[in-house]
Amino acid sequence: MPMLHSGEGWLRRPVDAAAVVGGCAVVVAGMLIVRDGEVPGWERRAFLVVNGAPDQLLGPLWPFQQLGALVVGPTVAAVALAARRWRLAVGALAATVLKFVLERVVKVLVDRQRPAKSIGVEAALRGDVNTSGRSFVSGHAVLSAALAVLVLPYVPRRWRAVPVTMVALVCTTRVYVGAHNPLDVVCGAALGVTIGSALNLVLGVPVGEARLEPDPVLPAE
Repeated sequence: MPMLHSGEGWLRRPVDAAAVVGGCAVVVAGMLIVRDGEVPGWERRAFLVVNGAPDQLLGPLWPFQQLGALVVGPTVAAVALAARRWRLAVGALAATVLKFVLERVVKVLVDRQRPAKSIGVEAALRGDVNTSGRSFVSGHAVLSAALAVLVLPYVPRRWRAVPVTMVALVCTTRVYVGAHNPLDVVCGAALGVTIGSALNLVLGVPVGEARLEPDPVLPAE
């Protein structure tokens, strides 16, 4: 796939534009499915499979959902600043703000309650998860996916499965603990991909094999 260059060492990729369109399409489709606040039968069954996993998994899985907490965005930005990756730092902060705003826009448009109410007594609630409030979309899924999309171009190819795996674990854990239904996290991740990809288009991504090292400073002429 051709790449659109945006200055020396940076480019804007058509794949990011495609991801914005695809992510938006998934979010809109999800909103149409859950617009009445109900949980379709197939989604209920998927929820019960994940949520019904053994309680012994709570300890190993619990830390992963923290990767979607709001503080993670500024933390990524601080690490990027320390590495003198200015664009990544700006992107991480912008993603945090956009997550906060767009998540609330979706929740104004779609009123579906958390599994404690939308699934009922069948839902196993673990930890200190909220039992009420609008759950579509999952903010944890939004932020973790947005940050993963931003970080991926800076990660060597052999390590790129790690951010993707982290997002999958965040989404799975949010369903497992009873905080969200499956479409909440799937569409949340899609919104995150949309945010991260849009920011990649605005800021550009590094050309070639990525490194978490600062860009070289060219000598003055």
